[in-house]
Amino acid sequence: MQFEIIKEFVNWRDIVDIVGLTLLFYFFIRFLSLAKGLYLLRILLVLGLLWTLAEVLGLSTLSWIFERFWVLILFALVVIFQPEIRRTLASIGRRTRVLGIKEYEERSIDRLVRACRFMAERQIGALIVIEREENIEDLLEGCIYIDAYISAELIITIFYPLTPLHDGAIVIRNDRIAYASCVLPLSKNPELPRKYGTRHRAAVGITEMSDAVAIVVSEETGEISIAVEGTLEKVLDPELLKDKLLSLLGVKHES
Repeated sequence: MQFEIIKEFVNWRDIVDIVGLTLLFYFFIRFLSLAKGLYLLRILLVLGLLWTLAEVLGLSTLSWIFERFWVLILFALVVIFQPEIRRTLASIGRRTRVLGIKEYEERSIDRLVRACRFMAERQIGALIVIEREENIEDLLEGCIYIDAYISAELIITIFYPLTPLHDGAIVIRNDRIAYASCVLPLSKNPELPRKYGTRHRAAVGITEMSDAVAIVVSEETGEISIAVEGTLEKVLDPELLKDKLLSLLGVKHES
């Protein structure tokens, strides 16, 4: 009997409508979350609540402002949160531009580790990003095109203090140094310790938004850290760094 009553008031179109609306809200909230745009969602909810209260309570001035300027308010919010929205759209577009697994050789990893060891011993700050499957070009800003073979000497020279390219990240793609002096998106994860500076936050940020691997050498302590999928891990021994890179990049030991 109850089923018949429900069937009388609810048909398949209503079910499809509810499911579609649920998916719409889910993807909208997911989009805002990826864009670090939960602040934007809160602002929109507060503005919507104020508008509703203004209509219910008969507050003519507030109602008039919302009715006349809601498009302008929405446009202003989009402008304010434009960097986050742009990065999210870039991330979505980048995931459709998977260029295949990058190929790396063990000898390149050896040179990379040797450079990190040298810089760690002398407390030279460095940030190295290694592409895997996803293209991260849309996440980079201010890069200088290099396209050079990987060598420890070149990496050390790039990050040596007072050189023109030392302040930024280098990007390694397909066993070559593709870019230098790159600006990366910073992580906004509130759980990151305050002791982490710009390099560490940039390493976490780029790995939050892509499948890249990032290596950080601390200028203050000389410690080496590796970031993967938004997680930063300290590496106490350069040999462990090599093992981790070989595993993450799918490189087989050369005979």
